[in-house]
Amino acid sequence: MTVTSTSAALGTAATREALGPTLIRLREEGLDIAVVDADLGSSTTARLFAAAYPDRFFTVGVAEQNMIGIAAGLAAAGKIAVASTFAVFMPGRCFDQIRLSVAQPHLNVKLVASHGGITVGEDGVSAHAIEDLSLICSLPGFGVIVPADVVEAAQAIETAVRSQGPFYVRCTRSKVPTIYDDTYRFAFGKAHLMRPGKDVTVIALGVMVKAALDAAAQLEQEGIDCRVLNMATVRPLDREAIIAAARETGAIVTAEEHLAHCGMGAMVSQVVAASHPVPMGFVGVQDRYAESGRWDELLEKYGLTAEGIAREVRSVLKRKKSGL
Repeated sequence: MTVTSTSAALGTAATREALGPTLIRLREEGLDIAVVDADLGSSTTARLFAAAYPDRFFTVGVAEQNMIGIAAGLAAAGKIAVASTFAVFMPGRCFDQIRLSVAQPHLNVKLVASHGGITVGEDGVSAHAIEDLSLICSLPGFGVIVPADVVEAAQAIETAVRSQGPFYVRCTRSKVPTIYDDTYRFAFGKAHLMRPGKDVTVIALGVMVKAALDAAAQLEQEGIDCRVLNMATVRPLDREAIIAAARETGAIVTAEEHLAHCGMGAMVSQVVAASHPVPMGFVGVQDRYAESGRWDELLEKYGLTAEGIAREVRSVLKRKKSGL
């Protein structure tokens, strides 16, 4: 793994903004892409692809389940099928279609879900997607990626399109800090070491990566040496990096914009329990649905912040020192 300095953000952008431009670039290279949309292409940026390649863009209206079936048909006919809508609809509304038509036949369908997590904000609880990772990770054979910024999102979408088989890429609605520059190279299935450390490891994904880096900077002032891993690939998990973190730092905190009891943290805990048990903490939405509100205020209310991660790190370190 390489170490990346991320002390300064390079700007802000929503990770969904990577979709349209990336698909256009890959089609210009000759990849046989076809895109299916459920009337949200302006928000997901899939409409940019429609403007460039109208004969390869199909919109089904507000009929997400049909969208999955058409994408599966295009993949069965040899296309690289990309389906895009909001995360709350996919896999939420479309789980059975994804399971039967994409996962079981292991078709070459790429699901790019925008508006993941609670940072959908004022659209309200019915639009928040905080169960999507647990749903999609329950399906055998899916690659699942949650990029931390728009740079990683573009590379994650490209990786999914260039790879054979079903993928799920979860993107954000809100503009978040850009933490990578053009020198970054996303590696599917590998955690990215953002910051070395020997006392504790924070494993984060998506919008929580920047919060984890900020928490590590705060904890450094208290003499706590905090390792930070960006676990952008949720499936397959980088077991090697998790086991090394448990063995070398002796404590782990996971951070995700998802229900804490069934997301990335739960999957990491299986690896830790089976290979090298250490004290763990879990930052995420705690077994409840969030309220409607401004996205940054929601992150604050539910503890998905640098301060929330730092609190969990201190708690875990107490257990580590006491031997519990």
